[in-house]
Amino acid sequence: MRFFEFAKMIKPIKPLNPQQYRVYSLKQNVEKSKLALKNEKERQKRQREQERLSKSRMNPQTQIPR
Repeated sequence: MRFFEFAKMIKPIKPLNPQQYRVYSLKQNVEKSKLALKNEKERQKRQREQERLSKSRMNPQTQIPR
C-alpha cells in the first residue's frame, strides 16, 4: 500500500469536550488505582513470604507447611 492509501484508512481523532475528558480521566484513574492495589497486594504477599522464610531459617526445628 502507498502512503495516501493509509491516510484514507486512518481517521483523525477529534479533541474531547470537557464532559468527555472528565469521563476519560475518571476511567484512567480507576485503572491506575486497580493496578496500584494489585501491586501493593503482591508486595505485601512477597513481604510475608520473606518473613516466613527468615523465621524458618532462624528456627530450623519447625517444618515449613506445604
